[in-house]
Amino acid sequence: MTEKRIVLGVTGGVAAYKACELVRLCVKAGIAVDVVMTQAGEHFVTAVTFQALSGRRVYTDLWDASIPNNMAHIELTRDATGIVVVPATADFMAKLVHGRADDLLSTLIVARQSTCPLLVAPAMNVEMWQNPATQRNAAQLRADGITLLGPGKGDQACGETGDGRMLEPEDIFRSIQALFSPKLLAGKRVLITAGPTQEPIDPVRVITNHSSGKMGFAIAAAARAAGAEVTLVCGPVTLPSPIGVSRVDVQTAREMFDAVKLHVGRSDVFIAVAAVADYFVVDSSKQKIKKDGSGKLLLELAENPDILAYVAALPGAPFCVGFAAESENLLEHAEAKRKRKKLPLLVANLAQEAFGADDNHIMLLDDAGTHTLPRAAKTELARYIVEKVASAIRRQP
Repeated sequence: MTEKRIVLGVTGGVAAYKACELVRLCVKAGIAVDVVMTQAGEHFVTAVTFQALSGRRVYTDLWDASIPNNMAHIELTRDATGIVVVPATADFMAKLVHGRADDLLSTLIVARQSTCPLLVAPAMNVEMWQNPATQRNAAQLRADGITLLGPGKGDQACGETGDGRMLEPEDIFRSIQALFSPKLLAGKRVLITAGPTQEPIDPVRVITNHSSGKMGFAIAAAARAAGAEVTLVCGPVTLPSPIGVSRVDVQTAREMFDAVKLHVGRSDVFIAVAAVADYFVVDSSKQKIKKDGSGKLLLELAENPDILAYVAALPGAPFCVGFAAESENLLEHAEAKRKRKKLPLLVANLAQEAFGADDNHIMLLDDAGTHTLPRAAKTELARYIVEKVASAIRRQP
């Protein structure tokens, strides 16, 4: 990411302190940051702080004569990869909607080139966020092609809890990283399954598989960063949706199957990461099953549909990527699965090393053979998998 640069706008919200950590993350990754502050923003964090963190001067004045042509609102965005506003207050969002240009930050946004993307991270009290005017403004910004990062939900400085909390710097940083990602899947539609499924025994008990959903969500984020339109069908997980990804929540394998059938017809790539339960309970109880003293509970199970096999067998099927989690004989079982389902690419790992962890050790299997990747963060592995998929698609006749 060397030689990359963004403009970071800081407006007048208490979450401005989080922008300091965001600058640190960017600089550590080799991204140059030119900070532009509004007058209100300076009430929360000083320009001196941002200058120390970025190693670059901070801009606050529309009439800054130190810029050679006295046009900071033009010069600052030239050759910038993007503009990111952190935090974006309700007032500043309203400014953007109406194209107001009465300070340096708002003016340089109005004057930016069409090729310079704008990302804004809203941060405000829950009532301000839910105000109909703010919601209209948020909808208009999205319609204008501006990316809204959040907001999230949680405790707020005012003491209230709810929507309006700014995303954490790490989440915003991932969106900044995506600005620099090659758009290897631009114009492609990617359908991904992630997480476990749950098959009810009764209203309080389920049959399920171990899965946190982290790998599937990481691949969804990586595919989106690569320019794809991404739909993520996920079982019960506690992970936040990757920014820019369309999410469909399901519980059972049959619900996941229905969702996949609904979306697969317009998909160019299908990546089956989900740990789908192989069986469901026939005639699950509508009421909680009570112990009867026998010490046993007999359940009749039936096979769930094989979602990946169904998609791979479709006429004109999308490029299919499977996942295999095995407990032994990894290569043997994974290759047998790939050949049986006629998959162009399969990702294999040992189940005991993967579930719930933030990193993993995987093998990629295709017609050319096996490629083993060293243990790495799932976010890094996800980017590699997406690159591998994009390369394979380009080679297709």
